[in-house]
Amino acid sequence: MRIEEKPLQDCFIIHDTVYEDERGYFFESFNQRRFFRETGIDVSFVQDNQSKSSYGVLRGLHFQEDEYAQSKLVRVLHGEALDVAVDLRKDSPTFGKHFSTRLTQSSRTQFFIPKGFAHGFIVLSESCIFFYKCDNFYKKESEKGIIYDDIDLNIDWRIKKEEIIVSEKDRNLPSLRFYLNQIK
Repeated sequence: MRIEEKPLQDCFIIHDTVYEDERGYFFESFNQRRFFRETGIDVSFVQDNQSKSSYGVLRGLHFQEDEYAQSKLVRVLHGEALDVAVDLRKDSPTFGKHFSTRLTQSSRTQFFIPKGFAHGFIVLSESCIFFYKCDNFYKKESEKGIIYDDIDLNIDWRIKKEEIIVSEKDRNLPSLRFYLNQIK
């Protein structure tokens, strides 16, 4: 396992060491002790989530507030997705910035997103199975989000806007500026 720090503070890409032979492959997808030793982040996952989506489906940008905030370790089990994290931690040097990375089944990479971030992904392949671990339980009343096409974030989702499929709930999310105005 190799852990690579990304431009947003406390975000990491995990490259798994894969052992392959004629029988197939094996890899350790997460090791809490090693992750802590290399990042200084102590995380204990309590919930696993999995979704299957078709090309163009965009889920996000979601986050949970306060004591229900979640760190996530995300990966693609089948297909390809563009994964996006937005730093919402007001005291962070990367506050208001976003980072995106391609996750594929063949790369077997994972993206660690700490608490205090909004998260979303879009499917770039015909279909995608997306898997993620969370260090806190989901609480509907605490769920918030930012509109995927926020003009201040200007995220390049890598496909044409008319091909993006977004739920009604996600189409009605507020802008990042809405949350910034609440903080002041």
